[in-house]
Amino acid sequence: MSKHTLTTATGSPVADDDNSISVGERGSLTFDNHYTFEKLAHFNRERIPERVVHARGTGAYGTFTVSQSLRDYTIADFLQTAGQQTDVFVRFSTVGGGQDSSDYARDPRGFSIKFYTHQGNYDMVGNNTPVFFLRDAIKFPDFIHSQKKNPRTNLPDPAAIYEFWANHPQSLHQVTILMSDRGIPASYRHMHGFSSHTFSFWNSKGERTWFKWHFKSNQGIQNLTNEQAAVSSPFGAQQDMVDAIDRGEHPSWTAKVQVMTEEQAKNYAINPFDLTKIWPHADFPLIEVGQLELNRNVDNYFAETEQACFAPSNLVPGIGASPDKMLQGRLLAYQDAHRYRVGANANQLPVNAAKCPVHHYQRDGAMAGMCPAHGDMTVQGSGVNYYPNDQINTGAPVPEPSVAEPPMPVLEGAWVARHGLPDDEDHYSQAGNLFRLMDDSQKTQLTTTIAEGLVQATESAQKRMLEQFKKADPDYAKRIKSAMAS
Repeated sequence: MSKHTLTTATGSPVADDDNSISVGERGSLTFDNHYTFEKLAHFNRERIPERVVHARGTGAYGTFTVSQSLRDYTIADFLQTAGQQTDVFVRFSTVGGGQDSSDYARDPRGFSIKFYTHQGNYDMVGNNTPVFFLRDAIKFPDFIHSQKKNPRTNLPDPAAIYEFWANHPQSLHQVTILMSDRGIPASYRHMHGFSSHTFSFWNSKGERTWFKWHFKSNQGIQNLTNEQAAVSSPFGAQQDMVDAIDRGEHPSWTAKVQVMTEEQAKNYAINPFDLTKIWPHADFPLIEVGQLELNRNVDNYFAETEQACFAPSNLVPGIGASPDKMLQGRLLAYQDAHRYRVGANANQLPVNAAKCPVHHYQRDGAMAGMCPAHGDMTVQGSGVNYYPNDQINTGAPVPEPSVAEPPMPVLEGAWVARHGLPDDEDHYSQAGNLFRLMDDSQKTQLTTTIAEGLVQATESAQKRMLEQFKKADPDYAKRIKSAMAS
């Protein structure tokens, strides 16, 4: 193996990496210790701001292989032909805890996929649950604040958690999932993934349909009890993923979609853009699309997993958003978070860079540079930096009207205003249906876990939560109340 000479960051050879230059053997350092200063100064800047949510994550590379064409639904180029493959990067995460938290917290899990397609990067930014606690982005900061540590004690605060849920009955469905026996996945390999949000396809005829992603674990579902989680390594899910891929046991998921027509959406019993509701499979069956496989670990956790930037606004022709109010907020918030954490040019980093030519008029900002990683990809060069311009005939980029998204349907006669939810909104049926699907052991685990937290809440919050559980199913509330009294 050839020997590599140690250098400074700018390539100059280093003579000694053990001893600084000093005035005599026991004297002070001198200002010509530029290499020592380089190491110390870089060390001071080795961290970037931690993600407010999804801070603790695990990432790996792989492939997505189409098993059934979706040509009839979408012009998305990576979903056209059975057998075609697309490179991906997938990041799993817990949600509420920081980087110093455990992989085995009772918490939803992030499940995000970056598809490096021939028409740019498409990000599926989802969770391991098909619903979420909220449906409007205006409440997201309040929700996360309530789930984080108490601002005075810096300790977990079950009273705040349940007070928020007591004031937001829309959370009941997700609470039932989180507190169930699926609340602590045994590993990232043994859980499903969902877009949760509703997105849209459009095809070559300009016809739009609504859809949801489902990624079903081919390894099966495995979970931990509270007792098992308490004695498990806080790094267990990270190690499990790295070790499995290193052993050649490549985890995989079967990708499926649910599809709803615009006409069905107009008349369906529930709001199809409500993030707190599922689409029943009996009405909208799963359609198999392909296989997702992870087969390569990252080389550098910080450069790849920590700096990977996923955003639901990273869409490609043939895939669009929907009127989902939480999704609409995320279209802004995620890209904004990455510009803050990583920088304005985060998409030039290799893990985030598209594997197709990139041509735009964005310029400057921290870490700006040429990016010739793939063919003629030149992100920031010497060419014209505004549009329109007179250099079109010499290669300056121009818009491509053929990929324009068809108009998004809106309600006729709708007013632009703050629209609250109706007082009789049903937050309870789907949570109750899920409870009734459980066997007695699962019901006991669910209600005991809820009781352990709810008993620490205020009397007012307890009363309101028990009323919610009763509306979902009287036995649901009865079991919780009994567990709280024991």
